[in-house]
Amino acid sequence: MYIKDDIAYADNQDSIIKVVSIRPEDDYKLWVKFSNGKEKIFDFSSLLSSPSFESLKDKSLFNSVYIDYGVPVWDNGNIDIAPERLYEGGIEYSAE
Repeated sequence: MYIKDDIAYADNQDSIIKVVSIRPEDDYKLWVKFSNGKEKIFDFSSLLSSPSFESLKDKSLFNSVYIDYGVPVWDNGNIDIAPERLYEGGIEYSAE
């Protein structure tokens, strides 16, 4: 447990993962750098059939991804995805 801004959280503060950098790639993939320094590639294509993400089939909308308080968002914040989902489902990226 930890306290931040007079709010008690049940988790450990160190376990909170945030996105610090993001870049859309070909074929509905995202390159993501996380607050722990790890970089991963997340294949978003399997989520595009979900009603929550269906509008991201529009490639220009998908490519407009940005970060808002450590969370990837689209469409002025109307669409978002948890950083944990990208972290757990992503594949380790190596620039080598």
